Amino acid sequence: KSNFAILDEDDQLRLIKRILRERGMDDKRCPPRGLLAVIQRWKDRGLEPGQVTAAEDTDFADGKARSLYGDYQDSLRRVNAVDFGDLLLLCLKLFREQPDILKRYQDKFKYILVDEYQDTNVAQYLWLRLLAQTRKNICCVGDDDQSIYSWRGAEVGNILRFENDFPGARVVRLERNYRSTPHILAAASGLIAHNSGRLGKTLWTELSSGEKVRVRGVWDGESEARTVGGEIESLHSKGEFLNGMAVLVRTGAQTREFEERLITLGVPYRVVGGLRFYERREIRDAVAYLRVIAQGADDLAFERIVNFPKRGLGPAALNAVHGLARSLGLPLIEAARKLVETDEMTPKPRGALAALVGDIKRWQSLSDGLGPSDLMEQVLNESGVIAHWEADKSPEAPGRLENLKELVAALEDFGGLTEFLEHVSLVMEMDKAAGDDKVTLMTLHGAKGLEYDTVFLAGWEEGLFPHQRVMGEMEGGGLEEERRLAYVGLTRAKRRAIILHAANRRIHGRWLSALPSRFISELPAEHMDISAESGLFGSKSSAPSHRRFKAAAYAPSERSPAPGERNGDPDGAFHAGQRIFHQKFGYGRVVTVEDDKLQIAFEKAGGKKVMGSFVKPA
Repeated sequence: KSNFAILDEDDQLRLIKRILRERGMDDKRCPPRGLLAVIQRWKDRGLEPGQVTAAEDTDFADGKARSLYGDYQDSLRRVNAVDFGDLLLLCLKLFREQPDILKRYQDKFKYILVDEYQDTNVAQYLWLRLLAQTRKNICCVGDDDQSIYSWRGAEVGNILRFENDFPGARVVRLERNYRSTPHILAAASGLIAHNSGRLGKTLWTELSSGEKVRVRGVWDGESEARTVGGEIESLHSKGEFLNGMAVLVRTGAQTREFEERLITLGVPYRVVGGLRFYERREIRDAVAYLRVIAQGADDLAFERIVNFPKRGLGPAALNAVHGLARSLGLPLIEAARKLVETDEMTPKPRGALAALVGDIKRWQSLSDGLGPSDLMEQVLNESGVIAHWEADKSPEAPGRLENLKELVAALEDFGGLTEFLEHVSLVMEMDKAAGDDKVTLMTLHGAKGLEYDTVFLAGWEEGLFPHQRVMGEMEGGGLEEERRLAYVGLTRAKRRAIILHAANRRIHGRWLSALPSRFISELPAEHMDISAESGLFGSKSSAPSHRRFKAAAYAPSERSPAPGERNGDPDGAFHAGQRIFHQKFGYGRVVTVEDDKLQIAFEKAGGKKVMGSFVKPA
């Protein structure tokens, strides 16, 4: 009917939950948000329920997603509603099944202009072909080298086949660039030339040559942030605006170390396209657990975690806890302890609340013996937080899990919970009214269409960029899309582009060696200025791209030795009682040696366990 309603995401999720209940399906095994994402992908491809073939199908919801899609569409029709995907899908259906209506619109629109054509999905492509097939007066503007949104349904093939779809079309290549210097354009062009699925173009500019693209090898993520922070301070002291500088990362979790460093330096910054690290929902939830463990009387933190992940504690149970707390003048957690010893609550919520109270008590007893990082990891697993996000099939869930892993890694730098929580408070209270001149932190995906005088491209390492998860999911096209993403990052820079990669990354609490991204070896050497901190990349590598990269240029810089450089100790052997130096913790003596790990009593930082490669003899 013509008076249909358009459902927003909340209404769509409620409808899917109702369908799952009617089918007797567990929404934990079949998360509604994940099912909605599957359905929207099918709609992006112009597929109605009966058109989803076995090749397009998924094993989501135990292979029942196709039939659930049909139920969902039936439910929408019953309530005379559509979702946003239907606005295009039903229009496509109308044009296919009602030629007279299609002709009316073909006659009405004599000329069609489409911008950002490389970001169109299959449904949009089919709709445009139908609309333009009579007059063929269609003009599409796009850059196939900037197609980076396949995870949102974009299909790069739409622009690649344009000349086949519209024979006789005139192709105009807009190759003059008004933004970047010749060195930056040449580097970007040399990189993207390694993609086979592209139309091809030759960018040029009348700007002066400017600086070469700098590639900087650093010891670890902390050194990377320190290097970027130092460069920002140097440029700012020379009169450059912070607004003209951006740090672009592959994943949102990478912003944390840069945020920490900029806070330490007192440099104002903004996170574009997302929240600051400690403001993100999953991080606030995790920190709330730590707040309750450290200070049981923190009622706000207890309220945040009491039913997250969901434990079956509804409003009635929470009202009972609040009522007892008010009447006795107790913190919520103490009221909960008393309440579970009575029959005031029904058995199921009483059991869930008792389990939570017991877990908190046990975690509190462990907090003195376990380090903050180990405690956080245990809490996240035992509370069900990790399982909750692993079961969530929404596009945001993998990023939330990465953020939680980054939080666990961050906690290794703190001696105790109190120290960490004080740090978080300081970060959250940092003055947000520092003026409009701020450094920008953002992901590469969020940077498309923007430009900055100076761009720092961080984390160019194998597995991180190109990202291992994307390459595994996208069946061959993943690597080319990651390379397009690198091209987008480089071409955001107007005057200088600085690429950084670390030799070591802390992942899941473990230090792992990292190889420079293959994209670095694909950059034309004549437009690069490559250097690394002293002592890095001295070991042999069998990776072809890495061999070429090292041969090209790693001339050690004049900076101070990196933590892993072992002057005077060629065998790398340490022994108990030996005096050493660590770049972060300072001087100390080795207490015990266990394989490549050292227990060290530092003169100022106290006892720490560190990797042997991070220290040198004093």
